Amino acid sequence: MNEPVVMMGVAGCGKSSVGAAVAASRGWTLIEGDAFHGPANLDKMSRGVPLDDADREGWLASLADALGRQPGGAVLTCSALKRRYRDRLRAAAPGLRFVFLDIDPQEALRRVAQRADHFFSASLVDNQFATLEPPLDEAGVLQVDATRPLPQLVERIDAWLAKEGA
Repeated sequence: MNEPVVMMGVAGCGKSSVGAAVAASRGWTLIEGDAFHGPANLDKMSRGVPLDDADREGWLASLADALGRQPGGAVLTCSALKRRYRDRLRAAAPGLRFVFLDIDPQEALRRVAQRADHFFSASLVDNQFATLEPPLDEAGVLQVDATRPLPQLVERIDAWLAKEGA
């Protein structure tokens, strides 16, 4: 079984880096969630204006469609901050699993502030934490410390996916 997996969490937690490394390790397709944001969303975030549920609706629909067209063996990077966002993605890909890259606000802000030429404004980090509904009580979720070295994260995630039958 090669059900897809989502690397999720707030901005700066390492979704793209960890997702790319896990996809490469497993020989799976990487679906970079940021690539699915429309121009209006990118403009808002670059100006430090948080996205609301209405802004995220089209983005989530595009991600769900991408997952639905993927026969398996994919890693999606997506903040998936609220349970209903995760449930929307689960509906498109039964068996979908999530890796919650857990990080504290100070480290997330430090990481986001260091990114050059990225659309996401560091002023939005607090809003990400205010919006986050941690998936700790949900099935099919692995919580990891996002500050661990990348090779350790990939090893931990690969072991979990192997145990899950992926």
